Amino acid sequence: MTTLFEAISQLPTASASTIKREGWRGVMRSLSGEGRLVVTNHNEPEAVILSTEEYERLVKAARSAANAANDPLQALRDRFDARLAALEAPDAGNRLRDLMSQPGSLGGHVKAGDTY
Repeated sequence: MTTLFEAISQLPTASASTIKREGWRGVMRSLSGEGRLVVTNHNEPEAVILSTEEYERLVKAARSAANAANDPLQALRDRFDARLAALEAPDAGNRLRDLMSQPGSLGGHVKAGDTY
């Protein structure tokens, strides 16, 4: 299996004139094996053509990398969403009424934070 991202020099190539001569069927034949094809013009890479499978694989890899990044704002969003989900639960109203019906007891200490 090939590595996730290869250097352009390691990918299969075809010159622009070869692609013109062979037509779209030739391009698709080349893509069926590798999924990637570098188009060269005067021996210089000019474009990369990807199969749909290869494109989807790269998009999935990019999304995975973006999700793996430590994003403090996303962590805050996730915490907020979890708290909001608790309020939207079917029994949220009953739990709130039960909590409010019980007298509060601080025992001489001020309590604050996530658990109170």
